[in-house]
Amino acid sequence: MPLPKRKTSISKKNMRRSHDHLTLPQLSNCPKCNELRLPHHACPHCGFYKGRLVLPKAAE
Repeated sequence: MPLPKRKTSISKKNMRRSHDHLTLPQLSNCPKCNELRLPHHACPHCGFYKGRLVLPKAAE
């Protein structure tokens, strides 16, 4: 089984891993209460999604 001839340098290793970082979630405003929420998710503050109430406990 073939093996690497030389040790991979720190620079090469870090260049290869440059895409492994975490990204922040893209937040959007809720049309009902203008609070930040994740897109395609119900609003945790008012409980509405696509104009209808889906989380009754959040609305209380």
